[in-house]
Amino acid sequence: MESDNKQKDEDDKIFIAKTPLEIQRLKLEKLMKNPDKPVTIPERPKDKSMPHVPDFVRNVMGSSAGAGSGEFHVYRHLRRKEYARQKFIQERAEKDLMDAAYHQKLEEHRRAAEERTAKKRAKRLKKKQKARKRPKSENLSKSDNSNSASEYSAESGSSGDEENK
Repeated sequence: MESDNKQKDEDDKIFIAKTPLEIQRLKLEKLMKNPDKPVTIPERPKDKSMPHVPDFVRNVMGSSAGAGSGEFHVYRHLRRKEYARQKFIQERAEKDLMDAAYHQKLEEHRRAAEERTAKKRAKRLKKKQKARKRPKSENLSKSDNSNSASEYSAESGSSGDEENK
């Protein structure tokens, strides 16, 4: 009974978090108190849709010239919608440019990585082929009779050491 009371007292304590680490710890502790409770993860915000602005405005009026007292509010509303549409178009164009630059940068990094990989692969294969050729030439010269090797060197006029160079 006493342990239950102590636990309730600990739960009732108010702890003021002073650092972001403590805030995160408190949130995690709160989540872990009831692990069966489902946690909702918010979805990504959807892209803004194009604001609807009429393509053709029939009753074009200015802010002051010949407009009645009620027309100004209509004009102001249409102007605000047009500014919002232009802002949206500019933001979309800027986003498209940034996306294109990002994808171009990714492509350049991928191409550079492939070039490095190809270069290292060629170097590795060359080294591998060289390693395969050396034992064969050494094995052939060792397995041949010493007479045939000396005849060959006498005919060619050079020693076996110079051939390997």
